[in-house]
Amino acid sequence: MRLKPLHLPDSGPLLGAGYLLMWLLLWPTVQPFWMLPYGLRFGALLLIPVRHWGWLLGAELAATAGLAMAQGLPLGWAGFAMDELPEPLVMAAGLWLLRRFNLHASLHSPQEVTRLLLSVVLMVTATTAVDAALFALIRVPDSPELMLRVLGEELLSHYLGILLIVPLMIMLLRTRLEQRALASLIMDGLLVMLPSMTILLVLSEQAAPQPQFARVLSLAPVLFFAFRHGWRGASLAMLITSLGMTLVDQHLGHAPSTAAAYLFLAVAGTGALMLGSATDALRRSSDRVAEQNVYLGAVNRRLDQLAHQLRDAARGNLQADENQRRHLAAELHDELGQNITAIQTHVKLAQARLHQAGMEDISTSINTILAHMRRALHRLLDDLRPAVLDEFGLLRALDEGPIRDLLNTAGMAYHTELHGDPRLLDDDTRTAIYRLVQESATNAVKHAQASEFKLRLRIGERQGIALAVLDLRDDGTGLPSRLPRGGRGLQGMRDRVTSLGGQFRLRPDHVGVHLRILLRSNNNPADSGR
Repeated sequence: MRLKPLHLPDSGPLLGAGYLLMWLLLWPTVQPFWMLPYGLRFGALLLIPVRHWGWLLGAELAATAGLAMAQGLPLGWAGFAMDELPEPLVMAAGLWLLRRFNLHASLHSPQEVTRLLLSVVLMVTATTAVDAALFALIRVPDSPELMLRVLGEELLSHYLGILLIVPLMIMLLRTRLEQRALASLIMDGLLVMLPSMTILLVLSEQAAPQPQFARVLSLAPVLFFAFRHGWRGASLAMLITSLGMTLVDQHLGHAPSTAAAYLFLAVAGTGALMLGSATDALRRSSDRVAEQNVYLGAVNRRLDQLAHQLRDAARGNLQADENQRRHLAAELHDELGQNITAIQTHVKLAQARLHQAGMEDISTSINTILAHMRRALHRLLDDLRPAVLDEFGLLRALDEGPIRDLLNTAGMAYHTELHGDPRLLDDDTRTAIYRLVQESATNAVKHAQASEFKLRLRIGERQGIALAVLDLRDDGTGLPSRLPRGGRGLQGMRDRVTSLGGQFRLRPDHVGVHLRILLRSNNNPADSGR
């Protein structure tokens, strides 16, 4: 759950009254190097719409006049206007220009922090320069060194005031803080910041140089909070540490800290704010990467699921095709084969009559045609459904079946290396292996002009999955630079392998065609098969 930022009323008088109250509350904290009301003015002008600035500046002038009257200072309107009015007006004019150039009240990224800090330096320098000009115009300084010291004190105090107040205002008014992050911030404050302040008090009670060492040591929690909670933690820790150091000095009656101590505080605070912003940006980047990884993981799982579905569909189509081939082969064998046998029987019975009629050549021609039809039918049946695969089993069908007859008839040497148990494979995979070898051998006979054909088959099991590695090669002319369109050849083999979830690789050998195929069986290794 995220906590919403504080909502300011869209009313000039209400904003002016609240600003007046905050100005009066912060005024007692003013020290030579410590000007929190200046930071309040910068933050208010940065965060509040321009149409309400008149109420803010009026409330500040009223507060300043009231404090001057309460302290019994002579209130000359001309002198008051010269002392108090130019600085707010210069800051308002500068921030109006910077906001026109897209200066946003945001510390979301290191770039935005850098842009805001550069604007702070610009504004502090501008207001200090105006004060220096008025100081030289109204009063003649006793010495240039004194004037430089006063201006340096003002420059440092204004920068520290903005550094301590503005990030807190941005956090409260412009950012959403998660409830869990707030709880963690409070818990770390109790566990880290409270002991740190206690150590600061104990060390500050000792003689020098322990107090100076305590000031440096007190910045360690600021770095911890910057790493742990980003720029929000760094700004809060910086403010608490700075207030703690000031209160300890006042409580123990120590001399005010030197300009060097406050300069160190300004530099450390700037570095902590930059470090916290960079930590936030890195954490957001890590979160985005984690979200992208989760999304990509879901996409990959979906792609895997779709791939499985496509493979299942392709396997189903392959099974349907094989079933149709089996059915067609049975029909051709039963109908056409029996009819050819019947014709041959009738011709044989009629041979005596044909011989008597002097037409022996007709019976011979008919028998020749029928023999040719029977051989063609056997080849067609073997293409549709290799009966030798059912009769001999995979290994014997590859080694002794029609493939060897085809290659030997073409004058090609046929070398086989067959290893493993085909019973590990399912029927679809065994059929696919035979078809792949058959297609590759047919291509070698038709197109390769090869003298030998080599087949290596290894069947095994790895991690409970049956695998078959098929290596096919010939020593022919190889593939043409451009494969002809319309041929099924290699593409048909590749599609068959893909449908079974296998891998098909055409290896670029210098001679002939070399195919290497990996098939994974969906069969349980305990299933039987030939």
